[in-house]
Amino acid sequence: MLISPKLATEAALQGKPVTEHSTEHSIDYKSLTDGLRAIAQSAATVIMSHYVTEIVVDHKDDNSPVTIADKQGEEIILAGLQKLAPQIPIVSEEAASEGHIPDFGDRFFLVDPLDGTREFINKNGEFTVNIALIENGVPTAGVVYAPAIGRMFFAQGPSQAFEQKLPNGEAGEAPIAIKVRTPDEDGLTVVASRSHRDERTDEYLNHYKIKNFVAAGSSLKFCLVAAGDADLYPRHGRTMEWDTAAGHAVLAAAGGSVTQLDGTPFLYGKSERGLDNPFFVAKGGVA
Repeated sequence: MLISPKLATEAALQGKPVTEHSTEHSIDYKSLTDGLRAIAQSAATVIMSHYVTEIVVDHKDDNSPVTIADKQGEEIILAGLQKLAPQIPIVSEEAASEGHIPDFGDRFFLVDPLDGTREFINKNGEFTVNIALIENGVPTAGVVYAPAIGRMFFAQGPSQAFEQKLPNGEAGEAPIAIKVRTPDEDGLTVVASRSHRDERTDEYLNHYKIKNFVAAGSSLKFCLVAAGDADLYPRHGRTMEWDTAAGHAVLAAAGGSVTQLDGTPFLYGKSERGLDNPFFVAKGGVA
């Protein structure tokens, strides 16, 4: 069923704050994620209102594209998160690009209001709204919502990954549990960036037996691996933490992994790096 943002937020905040459950430091992931899903849907409604009109594109200092939809979507998400879990700091893409990064500790939100801005501008539908909770460097809950294609993926704690079909943003099928697949013996299906495929990625893939490539934009690449539609997603280009956190949460909850290329942990809250990421590989059931 489609979640009412008002009802979801009220349910999440009923009684104790959503970040308090049985102990001071535990989280009711189900209530929290219900709230995140409702917030993502509210942001997507505004984003889609721009998607169906002429899109005016501006550029940030790093020359990456930005639209009014990015900014308005972020405003809605920030306001929603401040009501849902006011004690958890929020690191968000558009605010960070303007130099506004709050102090954060072991627990914080990472927000990308419109991941895949190029896909949004090109109107191919492969853009997402991303919200993730980080705890001790690890994404433990998150939502990836692709409103133009009616697919929402979410993780509500360890081993709890789901997909829900939401055609036209309306009530669709009930969420179904998803998990990664064991690859076929005849080779892997690799999902690659539609906008950022490069030679180093192709060289990396020479180490695997590949039978098929699937192109996708934004954090949908993580979700295709999580849902068993693909097996491997390597990335050698630059990404920021808000680009990957929600998709990482979904994939990890579905039984997959995201690591650096050498197999070391892929963690979040890397202030010393300016919150940018090392190269990584996302895997399903690949050894």
